[in-house]
Amino acid sequence: MAEFNGPDLTKCPPRSPRVRLGGFVILPRMLDKGRATIAGTHGEYHYNCPLDQRFVEFVGIDPEALKKQLATGKSDGETLAWVQASAQRKRDPVEIAAWSAYEEQRVPSDLASQ
Repeated sequence: MAEFNGPDLTKCPPRSPRVRLGGFVILPRMLDKGRATIAGTHGEYHYNCPLDQRFVEFVGIDPEALKKQLATGKSDGETLAWVQASAQRKRDPVEIAAWSAYEEQRVPSDLASQ
C-alpha cells in the first residue's frame, strides 16, 4: 500500500472553518484534519471534534466512514460527492447556505473552546 500523504498540521493549521466546499462551512477543515489524522501529522488538531460534529449532524454522515473515504486518497471534490450521496439528511442549496451562514456567526459557548 502506498504511503498516505495528508497535510502536516504540526507545521501549518487546517483550513479555516469558514472556508466552504459545496457551500458547506467546516467541511474543508474537517477533511484536512481527517487526512492529517490518517497520516499521523494532526498535531494538536482533533478529527471529529465538537466543531466537526456540527457538520456531521447537519448532513447525517458517519465520521468514521468519511475518514475511510479520505484514506483512499479522494480529492475534495470526490469527497464532497461521497458526502452528498451518503448523507442521511439531503440538504438543498438554500438550507446549506442558511446553515453555513449561521455557523459562521457562532462562537464557542464555553471558555475551554474559546
